[in-house]
Amino acid sequence: MAEVRQRLRHVRWVGGGSGGGKSTLARRLAGEYGWRVYATDDVMAEHGRRSTALDSPFLAAFAAMDMDERWVSRSPEVMLETFHWYRGEGFGLIVEDLLRLPDTTGVIVEGFRLLPRLVRPLLAEPGNAVWLLPTPGFRRAAFERRGSLWHIAGRTSDPETALRNLLRRDLLFTRRLAAEVRELGLQGIEVDATVTEDDLTNRVGAAFTRQGLPEQWPATP
Repeated sequence: MAEVRQRLRHVRWVGGGSGGGKSTLARRLAGEYGWRVYATDDVMAEHGRRSTALDSPFLAAFAAMDMDERWVSRSPEVMLETFHWYRGEGFGLIVEDLLRLPDTTGVIVEGFRLLPRLVRPLLAEPGNAVWLLPTPGFRRAAFERRGSLWHIAGRTSDPETALRNLLRRDLLFTRRLAAEVRELGLQGIEVDATVTEDDLTNRVGAAFTRQGLPEQWPATP
């Protein structure tokens, strides 16, 4: 593990609950510091294809369900406990991808799949990672702005129940992240309507660069 930590010393991690602004923050930091962005959402389909029922049983079970079975007929608590990415399935594929990237520039990894207990052993410094923890109101408003509030729920036979289940599941997941971040001594930032993009970018950028940048990384413009 020490060797992997050393090889990933150029990586910074932004995890957190859905709708918390991870993608926006990562893009802004990448633009400011000249880093590469690795968005874990973008590789979910590929990672699904690279997984097997043996190493990702929860993913296999989820894939076999129809939309109502996934989002209407199960409780948010069951949805939380059985969702494959929340179980850490496929996280090893993220690490494999990162190890194949050149280390001549910084990489900022973002996505809800970055579970604190899985990221912590990979950190050269605890300050190299942060988790954004959106409030329920902020999350719903973010989905509404994106036009994605009904993207999943609207494909079920009972959109209202599906949306209620999804929002509740996401709240439970964010609470779990917050507890895990505290337990592991990592950085968590609650995100609500009072937190501006500029403030968040400045705060996280300062935390990330405080650890020191490898000499080959581009300097801040």
